Amino acid sequence: MRHARLKLPSENAVAAYHVISRTVNGERILDDEAKEVFRKQLWQVADYCGIQVLTYTILSNHFHLLVRVPRKRPLSDQELLRRYRVLYPRPTRFQTARLEVIQAQLATNGPLAVDWRQRQLALMGDLSPFVKLLKQRFSIWFNQTHGRFGTLWAERYKSDLIQPVRHSLEVAAAYIDLNGIRAGLVEDPKDYAFCGYAEAVSGGVRARAGLLRIFGSDSWSRVQSDYRQLLYASGTMPKVGKARIPIAHLVEVIKKGGRLPLGCALLFRNRYFSDGGVLGSREFVESQLELYQQKTGRRRKASVCPLPDHIADWGGLVALRGLRKDAISPPKC
Repeated sequence: MRHARLKLPSENAVAAYHVISRTVNGERILDDEAKEVFRKQLWQVADYCGIQVLTYTILSNHFHLLVRVPRKRPLSDQELLRRYRVLYPRPTRFQTARLEVIQAQLATNGPLAVDWRQRQLALMGDLSPFVKLLKQRFSIWFNQTHGRFGTLWAERYKSDLIQPVRHSLEVAAAYIDLNGIRAGLVEDPKDYAFCGYAEAVSGGVRARAGLLRIFGSDSWSRVQSDYRQLLYASGTMPKVGKARIPIAHLVEVIKKGGRLPLGCALLFRNRYFSDGGVLGSREFVESQLELYQQKTGRRRKASVCPLPDHIADWGGLVALRGLRKDAISPPKC
């Protein structure tokens, strides 16, 4: 089941995913300009595909996305045209001329219009076409800009199914937005420019909308306060006139049988968020396992795996896959 993408029982059900993809050989080739272009394309492709970006982090050799795939709904031709123009804001002469013909045929449902409509809809409302299109478009820009050719990404993306409820989503989101801290790039998550939290704090409307969806709220001030408390683990972030508690001290706490606050635990590398397969409540994960078995005829001997409670109180989160004992480890920064 490695890298498998599990779907919810109904094709019309809401799903959320944590997506990760790395560059070839893990090469650190994405500079600030490339990260900014990737972010711009991320919002464009998400709008076109009808995918909701809840948060993200773009690093020099990989990216994390937390996305929500809404229920599929009928789309008017006007909406399809709007999305197309979002994806191609500066069309070529050929694209412009062809789109004029297609628009003329849309009213009469001509053959060109039917084919165009089907091809657009095939790229919408699903995770795989969204990630594929995003990576393809960025690869084209990057190769043209840097005079290179060939593949940019190391492998097919990995995705974990996240239960689309507040606790599961906010923990996954915080883990993603804390990547800059774990990598040693910043000491404050709002200072890492290429993550959803930093964009939201700086006034980004779309980034704020993603976090608001996680918390099910329309109040940015309330969400910012709640989310900031989770991100800023007590004692581990620098404060004015105070020193930061070293990660090594937190490791000693765990070794001596102590448990960390959830925010502190999220500063550790946690493979349950990248290789766990499915993350959520026990009932949710077991339902996805049963669905997978029904669809494939395969049987798994192993049961679902609770996140290690000797590290922190994870609020009942469990994963589909059991991982090695070193699945949770301190960062190397």
